[in-house]
Amino acid sequence: MRQTLCDGYLVIFALAQAVILLMLTPLFTGISRQIRARMHSRRGPGIWQDYRDIHKLFKRQEVAPTSSGLMFRLMPWVLISSMLVLAMALPLFITVSPFAGGGDLITLIYLLALFRFFFALSGLDTGSPFAGVGASRELTLGILVEPMLILSLLVLALIAGSTHIEMISNTLATGWNSPLTTVLALLACGFACFIEMGKIPFDVAEAEQELQEGPLTEYSGAGLALAKWGLGLKQVVMASLFVALFLPFGRAQELSLACLLTSLVVTLLKVLLIFVLASIAENTLARGRFLLI
Repeated sequence: MRQTLCDGYLVIFALAQAVILLMLTPLFTGISRQIRARMHSRRGPGIWQDYRDIHKLFKRQEVAPTSSGLMFRLMPWVLISSMLVLAMALPLFITVSPFAGGGDLITLIYLLALFRFFFALSGLDTGSPFAGVGASRELTLGILVEPMLILSLLVLALIAGSTHIEMISNTLATGWNSPLTTVLALLACGFACFIEMGKIPFDVAEAEQELQEGPLTEYSGAGLALAKWGLGLKQVVMASLFVALFLPFGRAQELSLACLLTSLVVTLLKVLLIFVLASIAENTLARGRFLLI
């Protein structure tokens, strides 16, 4: 398909894909909250509540601690920007990566590390003890989960003979040449994506009941809205990454309106399925001992 698409069309696809994921992020996180509430036998907020929360925060005054510096103000924008680049690079709705420059696995790992680095550094920048503990937990979690994610993706890269997400996705779409190896990579990558989504019990950095959302403790107004939106977008991007790699069916094979609309619906349903499964898992396994999970 890449030969039939000029650079202008790829730019349009990349921007459209990023905007779709960004705009649907509050809906997916709202559905996740609703599932949690139902499993707790509560009514819970509506699935549109996150849209209302973000809109309300954007209208609130933004207050920053006197001890904070540039990192505190940059963090929300870095969170959104890094995840938007990843969203543009995934071969999600079509069989090619709309933004090929960001589709390499090395670039993907560095963007996730950049997200975590700024998220943790902003907590240290405030001088708040809650934010500092949350930053420390975030970095510790990164040390544990990133090798798992890297190794699982490198296994797929060895199978496909390329480190580009587009090549890996298209190779797995034609069949699993090494079923056992691919299944092991799927399990490891799925677990790593679940941790990167910040689902319970791996939400140790924010830990609302303990640390008052950790690095987000001192944020307010538009900064808090962008930070929460960025964290939600990371959940959507990680679910989309798993879908693009291991569930690459239903993508548009040609540039007709019917194929593109079908691909849009099928892909969003797959991402929603991952969100539902992650929400069920976090609410059923959260109280279990780690060694028993």
